[in-house]
Amino acid sequence: GPFVVVNPYKCEGCKVCVHCCPEDAISFPEKHCGEWYLSDTRFGPLVHAQLFPAEENSGRLVALLKKEAKALAEQKGAPLILSDGPPGIGCPVISALSGTDLAVIVTEPTPSGIHDLKRVLELCEHFRIPATVIINKADLNPDQAQTIEAFCGEHRYRVIARLPHDAAMTEAMVAGKTVTEYQAEELTTQIKTAWEEIKILAGLDKSAPDFAGN
Repeated sequence: GPFVVVNPYKCEGCKVCVHCCPEDAISFPEKHCGEWYLSDTRFGPLVHAQLFPAEENSGRLVALLKKEAKALAEQKGAPLILSDGPPGIGCPVISALSGTDLAVIVTEPTPSGIHDLKRVLELCEHFRIPATVIINKADLNPDQAQTIEAFCGEHRYRVIARLPHDAAMTEAMVAGKTVTEYQAEELTTQIKTAWEEIKILAGLDKSAPDFAGN
């Protein structure tokens, strides 16, 4: 039969076609698309990657980083892995969500923000992953923020923070600090409160009542 070539710009690298092909007719050569690193930070170890120019993220790359992070957490006795997921609902997002105890979804009060929030919540429901919501820059469009809150309330998702738009976010990054170390009282208070709720919802704080669904 004719020789078929897969369009590399449309391939997500999930390898389903390779596993499903009854004739083993699909080759899957390894592609070097970037480098992954293990770094030390003042908050603990960080497993991360840098793609080469024009290369795209993939579910396989995210899975690799999570595997290394899990091994490192077990080695160091760390009780928690924070997985920073990409936007959207594609393969890298599914890989980032896989096996998690809680998804913390950060959205913004815009029509596209609400649209993407609904899509990722549907993804969480499909994989039965508990989710909670943070509204970033909530004061830029109070009406849209209220729409998000109403949607979350209707579907029993807890909004754990309504962060204001604050230049301190950028200023803290320039200063090489976290925003909670910077002079941003409202942001710091909300972020710390949200973190306490995240620990409860993820089951890390065994002494507190379960707020999930309330």
